[in-house]
Parts: sequence; structure tokens; C-alpha cells
Amino acid sequence: MPLTTLADPAHGIAIYGEPALEPGFAHLPYADPEAPQGGTIRLAEPGGFDSLKPWILKGNPAWGVGVHVTEALMMRSIDEPFTLYGLLAESVDVAPDRSWVEFTLRPEARFSDGSPVTLDDVIWSYETLGTQGHPRYLGAWSKVETLKKTGPRSIRFTFNEIDRELPLLMGMRPILKKSQWEGQDFTQSSLEPPIGSGPYVIESVDPGRSITFRRNPDYWGADLPLNAGLYNFDAIRYDYFADGNAMFEAFKAGEVDVWRELSAQKWQTEFDFPAVQRGDVTLSEIPQERPSGIVGLVMNTRNPIFDDWRVRQAMIEMFNFRFINRVLNGGNDPRITSYFSNSYLSMDEGPATGREAELLAPHADTLPPGTIEGYGLPEGAERAMDRPAIRRAMKLMEDAGWTVQDGRMADADGRPFEFEILLNQNGSAMRSGSEVLQMVNIFVEALRPLGIRPNVTMLDSAQFVQRTNNYAFDMTWYERGLSLSPGNEQRLYWGASGVSDPGSRNWMGMDSPAAEAAIDAMAAAEDRDDYIAAVRALDRVLTAGRYVIPVNYSPVSRLAHATRLEYPDHIPVYGDWPGFMPDVWWQEAN
Repeated sequence: MPLTTLADPAHGIAIYGEPALEPGFAHLPYADPEAPQGGTIRLAEPGGFDSLKPWILKGNPAWGVGVHVTEALMMRSIDEPFTLYGLLAESVDVAPDRSWVEFTLRPEARFSDGSPVTLDDVIWSYETLGTQGHPRYLGAWSKVETLKKTGPRSIRFTFNEIDRELPLLMGMRPILKKSQWEGQDFTQSSLEPPIGSGPYVIESVDPGRSITFRRNPDYWGADLPLNAGLYNFDAIRYDYFADGNAMFEAFKAGEVDVWRELSAQKWQTEFDFPAVQRGDVTLSEIPQERPSGIVGLVMNTRNPIFDDWRVRQAMIEMFNFRFINRVLNGGNDPRITSYFSNSYLSMDEGPATGREAELLAPHADTLPPGTIEGYGLPEGAERAMDRPAIRRAMKLMEDAGWTVQDGRMADADGRPFEFEILLNQNGSAMRSGSEVLQMVNIFVEALRPLGIRPNVTMLDSAQFVQRTNNYAFDMTWYERGLSLSPGNEQRLYWGASGVSDPGSRNWMGMDSPAAEAAIDAMAAAEDRDDYIAAVRALDRVLTAGRYVIPVNYSPVSRLAHATRLEYPDHIPVYGDWPGFMPDVWWQEAN
């Protein structure tokens, strides 16, 4: 598709082509403008929190603050791969070569305290987040050459390099109220409720235990077509629980309204409890077309024992996914075979061809075997002991300089092959702590024939975040969601700066010029085919890099929810994704 050129300010912007919705659209296709409003939805999160500032590295922030309280210049449509429509900004204009982007603020935009959202708030927010905020903001900000007012309500970002995603990224940063934070050290964690322009305000906080958001009756954007059918609940409450089991019991008891089940086996066997039988709970399966992302055990290559791809492949061989999936999940869900599984962005297991091969060829000498030739995961065995895998793993370890000596795997100097598996006892967004521990226990037992005996350490959420932010682990549970429009954030996930800079998503510590080149190619691509080829090249580098032992994913979202809760018939491309639940849900009218 041709490079998008906006001759005049527009209502939206897309990564390729034009936005699907025409100017003057009535509502987002996945929102119901006739949805009733009112009621409370009660949600659950594992662990706890000690901060209300999700925009910095320090602290463990409460979920929902950045979603319900603050807004950005533009809002993403989850029914399109990467399209933004004006929210705080009434229009967007972009250079033909995307060397700059200009936004014009809506004159009616207001913070929850009634004060107007000004260009000074916008400039302060971008400069502060770009220099003092979480590392996820730093990469894009480093590409901004200038940020200037161009009118009483308009502002222009000029870039120091051409990257067609940058104009969209500049529309997605949260806008904070300058006067609230001026004079403070913004990098410090805080429980001060932030003042935002979003549809909700923080009503009450019980640190570490619960947070409640109350819909702002004076919300400035209530009548925008973009918001029609959104934000239907009067209140959204998040309760925090010690672990997934406690959360599930609270849901069954009616103390939580929604449960997202990730295990197909549990979905089939554990959802016939009394509330379901009475009809008080409905079981919904919501399809989605987004990539699987990567979920599993990540190996930290900063530890020299995992710096060798042969050792990492040996660990993958010893993780008998076929057996683990059957025992813990009934064998129902498919395995993640690449970082972009379940989407058209996923690499093929065969050899790279065409543009993919061209992008990888200059780096062929530095890439592990299989990156260009083709790579696939081992099939595994039905029984716990996979003897062919043991033989393959033993050979790989020997090739890497490790042999079994007196029953223990050791190097030529007799130093044992030892490592720690670090786990969060509270679980994660996608797995309960007990489910992860079950997988790890089976894996640890499987390593015994190799003379490897890992130590398993369980930490609370705060300790786990502290250690993973600073990469103080050997192997740990890892989850990284990916979208249909990967771009600059990939550098935060896999870029070389994350090897030493704390707080990145590059937990594996990879430093790959091939990955960096693929990300550059994604940013520079001027048509969809070149873009897809660049993403698939990156997928090959990641997958054949053997950094993560991947587990299963679900092609549908399984949501058990209070029957009084409903959602629209139109399911967006991203399915059950932030922006869907609770944003477009509602409570059945009495």
C-alpha cells in the first residue's frame, strides 16, 4: 500500500493506508452506544501494589491507573492492526515522509479537577516521561529532534530519523497534569492519586489490597463519538489476592465478577460449580486474532552458562512439553512455536526466503543454526521420560563443554552446572503461581538424568519485580504479549541497551545485531509486504535464538463472568484485549 500522505489535518492515522472509520463516524464498531450505564464491576489481580505511578521504574503500581485515569492525544482502535483516532487531540497532521507529526488539542479537554488540558501539560508530560519515566518511553523520545508549539492549541514533533511508527507513538503517551508533579522528584514511587483527564477518578485505595475507580460525572469526553458505548460502569474495583487459587475461590463465591481461565483442562473440568449451575455465571469463549506472544521459562544469557545456544537447546529438549501439556492442560491448547504464533506475522519453520532471507544474510555468521535454515521445537513424548530428548540434550551439553561427573553435570574444571529458577509466588497475568510451579517441578525432575539439579526460589511480587528489573536471576517465568503492529517497542523488548539498562523487557540479555537490523527494517518499511518480512525475520532471530522454553497458548479467551454482565456482539480483531473488558462491557439493566 502507498505511503500515507495527509494533505490536511485528519481525524485519525494508520500505520499503513487510511483509518477504516470515516470522519464523523458514530461509534467504534465493537462498542454499543445503546449500552445501559451504571453498576459496579469487581475484578481481581494477583499479588499487591505499593504505587499509583505506572509511568516510572520504581514501585509496583496498581493496575488500572494508566488505563482508567489518564488519556493520550489519540486512542487506539482494537479492531484494526494499528490505527489511532483523535481523543485529547481533535486532529492530526503528518509530513508526507513522516518526518514530523502535529496534533491540535480539543478546546473542551479537561482534567478531572475541571482545569483545561493545555499544551504546557502535553510538553511537560512528554519531556518528563522521555527523560525520567520508565525505560519504555525513552527509545521513542530519543528520536524526537524538537517539540514546539505551532499555534494556540497545536504542537509539532519533528524527528531526527524517519520511522513511520513514530507519529503514532507520539499520539499514545499519557498526558499528566504539570502542576501536580512540578517540584517533585518524578522518579520516586508515590501513592498520591494522579489527576487525569480520563473517564474515571480514583475513589479509594487500600494499599496492596484494593483500588476503586469511580466514573467522573463531569468527564469532558463523555459525548465524543469515539467514547460512545464505552465506560459504562459507575465503578470499577480491583481486589488483590495472595495467589491465583485465592482469586478463583473468591470468584466462585461471587466476590469477583470476571475470571479469565487460561487452562483448557480446567475450563472443561472445574467450571460446573453452583453459581454456573444456577445460571449466575456465564461461560464465554471470545475468539481473537492477535499473536500468541511468548510465554515460558526465559534463560538469562548474562549468566555465562546460558550464553551458549547449545545449552539453551538442551534445556528446551528436556522440557517435555507434550507430557506437561497433557498432564496439566489435557493436551488441548497448542504450543507457542514462535513469538508471533496465531498470526500472519509468524515465521515458517522452513528455510527463510525472499526479503526475510535478504535481511538475515548479512548476519548469517552470528546466528545460531536454524535461524535461516529453519527451526522447530522438539515434539516431546507422552511419558515423563523422553529418552531421545535426553540423548540429544546430553550430546549438546558435551559439545558445549559439560559432562556428567560423579552424577553431576560439570565443566572440564569440575565446576557444577548450577542455576536458580526464580518464581513469583503470586503468579502472573497469565498463569497462577501453583500452575507455574507444577510445570517447573516436572522440568526439574526431568533434568535429573543429566545430573542437573536447579534450585527453585519463590518470592513475593515486590521482590520478584525488584530482581527481574535488575536481571538478578538465571531462569524465570516470562510473559511478553505482542500485537499485530510490532514496532519501536521491540527495541525495548530485545534491544542491546537492555543488556545493561535496568527495567527493559530484554530479560534474556540478548545482544543481536540481526534483531536490531530487523527492527530497523520494520520501522523503515513503506509497504505491508516489506513490513511483514521484517517482522518474520525478527521472529526467526528470537525463536531460533532459543532464549525461552515456550509453553501453550489459547486461540480463544475463556471468560467466566457474572451473568448480569454483557458485551457487544461485534468482537474486535484483538478479541479480549485491553480496551475490550471492562471498557465496552455493561451491566444488564434491572
